[in-house]
Amino acid sequence: MAFTSLGLDARLEHALTERGFETTMPIQSAVFPAVLAGIDLVACAQTGTGKTLAFLLPLMQRLLSASAATSASGACTRVLILAPTRELAVQIEDE
Repeated sequence: MAFTSLGLDARLEHALTERGFETTMPIQSAVFPAVLAGIDLVACAQTGTGKTLAFLLPLMQRLLSASAATSASGACTRVLILAPTRELAVQIEDE
């Protein structure tokens, strides 16, 4: 599926285009709707299959949507990402 068909914020689409991403990997297509909807899930896939972007992209979309529609109460989406190793944390940060 093309990233442009996901209905992403223009800033995210631009960033994906700059990095050369055109189509989603199977893990990304499978989990994007659930993560975007705020559903908890566990997904397993081999190294290099796009798992990091599979959860980061819908989270960033939610954050951008929340910041655009923040209510008077100041409620907004918050994200905490835990990683089991420093190396994985650095990889996630780099993405």
